[in-house]
Amino acid sequence: MLGICRGRRKFLAASLTVLFVPAITWIYLFAGSFEDGKAVSLSPLESQPHSPRYTASSQRERESLEVRMREVEEENRVLRKQLSLAQGRSPSHHRGNHSKTYSMEEGTGDSESLRAGIVAGNSSECGQQPAVEKCETIHVAIVCAGYNASRDVVTLVKSVLFHRRNPLHFHLIADAIAKQILATLFQTWMVPAVRIDFYDADELKSEVSWIPNKHYSGIYGLMKLVLTKTLPSNLERVIVLDTDITFATDIAELWAVFHKFKGQQVLGLVENQSDWYLGNLWKNHRPWPALGRGYNTGVILLLLDKLRKMKWEQMWRLTAERELMSMLSTSLADQDIFNAVIKQNPFLVYQLPCFWNVQLSDHTRSEQCYRDVSDLKVIHWNSPKKLRVKNKHVEFFRNLYLTFLEYDGNLLRRELFGCPSEADINSENLQKQLSELDEDDLCYEFRRERFTVHRTHLYFLHYEYEPASDNTDVTLVAQLSMDRLQMLEAICKHWEGPISLALYLSDAEAQQFLRYAQGSEVLMSRHNVGYHIVYKEGQFYPVNLLRNVAMKHISTPYMFLSDIDFLPMYGLYEYLRKSVIQLDLANTKKALIVPAFETLRYRLSFPKSKAELLSMLDMGTLFTFRYHVWTKGHAPTNFAKWRTATTPYRVEWEADFEPYVVVRKDCPEYDRRFVGFGWNKVAHIMELDAQEYEFTVLPNAYMIHMPHAPSFDITKFRSNKQYRICLKTLKEEFQQDMSRHYGFAALKYLTAENNS
Repeated sequence: MLGICRGRRKFLAASLTVLFVPAITWIYLFAGSFEDGKAVSLSPLESQPHSPRYTASSQRERESLEVRMREVEEENRVLRKQLSLAQGRSPSHHRGNHSKTYSMEEGTGDSESLRAGIVAGNSSECGQQPAVEKCETIHVAIVCAGYNASRDVVTLVKSVLFHRRNPLHFHLIADAIAKQILATLFQTWMVPAVRIDFYDADELKSEVSWIPNKHYSGIYGLMKLVLTKTLPSNLERVIVLDTDITFATDIAELWAVFHKFKGQQVLGLVENQSDWYLGNLWKNHRPWPALGRGYNTGVILLLLDKLRKMKWEQMWRLTAERELMSMLSTSLADQDIFNAVIKQNPFLVYQLPCFWNVQLSDHTRSEQCYRDVSDLKVIHWNSPKKLRVKNKHVEFFRNLYLTFLEYDGNLLRRELFGCPSEADINSENLQKQLSELDEDDLCYEFRRERFTVHRTHLYFLHYEYEPASDNTDVTLVAQLSMDRLQMLEAICKHWEGPISLALYLSDAEAQQFLRYAQGSEVLMSRHNVGYHIVYKEGQFYPVNLLRNVAMKHISTPYMFLSDIDFLPMYGLYEYLRKSVIQLDLANTKKALIVPAFETLRYRLSFPKSKAELLSMLDMGTLFTFRYHVWTKGHAPTNFAKWRTATTPYRVEWEADFEPYVVVRKDCPEYDRRFVGFGWNKVAHIMELDAQEYEFTVLPNAYMIHMPHAPSFDITKFRSNKQYRICLKTLKEEFQQDMSRHYGFAALKYLTAENNS
């Protein structure tokens, strides 16, 4: 505060210097122009040598005064420059709901703001008011629909979170798909001081469906028109953003611009930077009416309270109805209608400086919006080409976008110190659970992983599947990390039914996966594969969490619990659907076992029948799974009996049994305490047995494990003694929990373990 007051005193001193120094100088010169009480003329004519009053001494004095005058004028010029800089930095105040600092930006009403700022700067207050109050909530509205838009929203939100210093309240107008994806994402992201509210976009369709729209955004591209009606009636102002926006500055700077609105200005918009509305792009090009170049609606500042009082709903509807009589449809969705309204009512708009919406479509004037990197505020990828757009500086813009695209979202879980945040039950429960752990426990990291909340992005790619109407449909469930991507195409070729996959990836790896999938004809031809990204956090591979995520998001009544390293036999999908009916899985608690085999060959001529598989088994090309390192895992399947079996047969649970099974979707989840390598499937099969599931082996089904390098987790298990000790401890605790939960019947698990 003291520093600010000193700055104010320097500012006033500079002002007084500029005002009084010229006055004193001219008084001095004026006094010096009197001789013997008479005025001496300074006109050129009277200064000539032939003047009777001209003397050598007066000439020297005159020259001396002229030199001094030039020096004073130079000093004044420097002082005026310093004063102008001080004015640019001086605080200005806007008496309203919130105080702010105006910047000297180009834009409608900026000259008035500057003058008001100078006046306020000369006030007696010593403190500079912040641009936006420290804990003031900034409201942002985004329309989002579908799988691709949900990915775009995440990048936009990352860029906002990276720069922000204020609490944020996102209002998401979303369809059912986007809501499911984003609700899970934000719930698991757990970013402090961020609130999310959803509004059903499907309920709003009737409000705008009467407007024909040729834009690729479809009906959702018109929904910004109805925000005054959709958003809460007590919400006074909101920033509206397209999903293809990237922020390069604190969004509070944009929020502060609301205080520059004057009179009836209710819309803050940047001028359109293409020639679209000039109507000269091609012959017979006829755009909607607009004021000059028109305005782009990728970034909008809406004064909702004033818009409601102006009857905005009626205003835009009447304009749209009138223009559609001749235009027949919109080409740029809501933007056409906004511009038509502004054309009739130009007083509604406050023109934002163009750096608040640098539009990177082809043939725009976006380069005029910035001279330096520091000038950039908001980048708008408003071309259908997106990152492939033509622009002289597109490489810079692309790298900025990719920075946020691949940025670790976990790093954005920053607290806003000094700002009270709403109580989050999930966060409070998590803190309570973690506080109960003993940090001195040698197995602390294992126990902590059980409670770690991993950010989860469901349906990372487009998913479209309707389960079969006969209620026999089966989804293959698996999990994987980046080093197993090569298995995806092969599995898709072997299994034509729906698949649910949980992928454990970093933000950067998720983008690598996206490029890999988009470049694969096999994967892009399949719309019944759900890819769910669980983002990396912590030092362990959360294998059972991944399985639970994949299990939870299936749409079929049954699921085949597999692993990504296995290729199912050709035709297994249809065979399992028939088996579901044959064994009455709908009305009985059964787990159907698919026998597992393995090969050590990277190139395998996959057997097309059971007979061919048995032949390869006899030749040593195939083996029963893990027969040489972990026989107990699949021994109860009874492969000897399976060789000749023609009908399903029942087997009993044994210690360490971990077959791959088909079960109803309501089966218990995997236990999250088991991470990395060891006991993750064993514990699940044990719980199925405790719940009295029957284990039935399918006689004509099989799957084959393909070879791969050892995982990092199995390497840790083999090399780290403490890892093995902790796994043993967790196993014992799990068995004790089973005994408490299932009673006397669960004692057999303890006995079986002791005997094994």
